[in-house]
Amino acid sequence: VQLQASGGGLVQTGGSLRLSCVASGRTFSNNGMGWFRQAPGKEREFVASINWNGGNTNYASSVKGRFTISRDNAKNTVFLQMNNLEAEDTAVYYCAGSRYASGSSEVRAYAKWGQGTQVTVSS
Repeated sequence: VQLQASGGGLVQTGGSLRLSCVASGRTFSNNGMGWFRQAPGKEREFVASINWNGGNTNYASSVKGRFTISRDNAKNTVFLQMNNLEAEDTAVYYCAGSRYASGSSEVRAYAKWGQGTQVTVSS
């Protein structure tokens, strides 16, 4: 089972990026999914989560209104649309598959992690 994240890059303040995370080896269509990020010298922090059918989403206060999480179960893919990016959004972004049907802001709820994709926002 692998989660492959992509879509990171270098963008200027106010720009947008769309991250993708594809699951292979097994389906995660019955599981919640999440995005976390980790900046240098900081702990991994919750960004957004989505439940198994996309009907329930949750966001960190720092990204609410700017980021949107979504999923396409037919493609076994979860997305993170990031708009109006700020320098503080610079981090490695990780997707994760939950142990449960719901999403969660807790790291311990996630059984599988992708390798991460770097997002750098220049001011």
